[in-house]
Amino acid sequence: MEPSEPQLLHAVTDSVATVVVHNPAKRNAMTAAMWRALPPLLDTLAGDPGVRALVLTGEGGTFCAGADISTLRGSPEEAQGLAVRAEEALAAFPKPTLAAIRGHCVGGGSQLAAACDLRFAEEGALFGVTPAKLGIVYPASSTRRLVSLVGPASAKYLLFSGELIDAQRALRTGLVDEVLRGGELAERVTEFTRVLASRSQLTQAAAKEFADGRTDRDAYWTGQARGSGDTAEGVAAFLERRQPRFTWSVPGRG
Repeated sequence: MEPSEPQLLHAVTDSVATVVVHNPAKRNAMTAAMWRALPPLLDTLAGDPGVRALVLTGEGGTFCAGADISTLRGSPEEAQGLAVRAEEALAAFPKPTLAAIRGHCVGGGSQLAAACDLRFAEEGALFGVTPAKLGIVYPASSTRRLVSLVGPASAKYLLFSGELIDAQRALRTGLVDEVLRGGELAERVTEFTRVLASRSQLTQAAAKEFADGRTDRDAYWTGQARGSGDTAEGVAAFLERRQPRFTWSVPGRG
């Protein structure tokens, strides 16, 4: 039986965690409880050694239409704070993350998608960053993340206008990485996350930090590589023409 209450659903299959935004009655808008639930859920999944990648998606034909305003009883600043904390927790997830997007990806939904490492979208998806429609100051961290994805000009277009753009324009601007024809998204996400799960977590975790500007961690990751055995295993597998069996994993969170 389908759950009736708005909530975040999750499951782990073949080393890939899938988190589903479930509020179909309101196009998967995030309630206050859902914003609060996301960081601890991500923390649990990050600490699970059986999880090597994470997919964020929405129930049915919509990714996320933003925040469910009716559940946000506090000030706009408090509501925005909930969204930012969830967004930052997703951005800090230490393993590869991928947003699988159908339908509307708007407002808070676009914040969540932008916080993922990668975004695959189905044709027909619509994207919008809409604070200008509500007179809300978009958070500095969210603005910087958007600019890093699409560049200053496209970020200003989205933020100034609040207009929706289609998947092809999102692809051209760099907001999404792949656009799939109808019915192909799930298969492609499964295929690609299987690839991610087979690769070196060491390489992925270091690359994620460096890409996010953590260049001060160069010595740390050099030390991790030296003691991991992943490099030796990768070279041996290449020479022996077999799939590598990488053993380094993201340290658990204590």
